[in-house]
Amino acid sequence: VQLQASGGGLVQPGGSLRLSCAASGRANPNYPKGWFRQAPGKDRDFVAAINWNGRSTNYADSVKGRFTISRDNARNTVTLQMNSLKPEDTAVYYCAAGTGRGPFVTSSHYDYWGQGTQVTVSS
Repeated sequence: VQLQASGGGLVQPGGSLRLSCAASGRANPNYPKGWFRQAPGKDRDFVAAINWNGRSTNYADSVKGRFTISRDNARNTVTLQMNSLKPEDTAVYYCAAGTGRGPFVTSSHYDYWGQGTQVTVSS
């Protein structure tokens, strides 16, 4: 299973970015999926998760109301729409896929990880 994240970049505070993650290989399109992020010198933190059919989601308190996770099982992709970005959102963002139903907020539930995409929020 391979996960390829894309869509990161540099954006001003208050701006938006859309991250995408495409799964390939022996990737079950119904895997629960999630996004995590890691800022320099910090641990990898949970951002958002979505269950196998997209009907249940979970968000970190710090991104609620600003970020939206969604999935397209036909294309085996998961997307993170990020609005009203803040400098503290700056990090490398990782997509992940697990087994079971989800949504899962802890990294230990995920078996597969993408390579990460850099998001920088700065003026």
